[in-house]
Amino acid sequence: MIQVLKKLFGLGPKIDYKELVERGAQIIDVRTKGEFQQGHIKGSINIPLQNLRNNVSKIKKGKPLITCCASGSRSASARNILKVSGFNEVHNGGGWMRLQNKIR
Repeated sequence: MIQVLKKLFGLGPKIDYKELVERGAQIIDVRTKGEFQQGHIKGSINIPLQNLRNNVSKIKKGKPLITCCASGSRSASARNILKVSGFNEVHNGGGWMRLQNKIR
């Protein structure tokens, strides 16, 4: 029960997103195309959540992945989809603006 609550509220080990990006992590932004066009992290890849399962081949394996969206909800779902699709190191970066501040 405690582990579920920790996972739900992001109380697990702290992740150094900046270090992940320096290691070559790919940022997968799962917002809609319109949302992405209004602003995004430079170098991020836009694959809307509803299209993710059909487009996992566009994502390079062997590098860490960071998912992001507007608030963190869709990116959590995307993380789960990518883990099930065989990607080993996948992190939910949450909202893209917060993530952008963490990687600067």
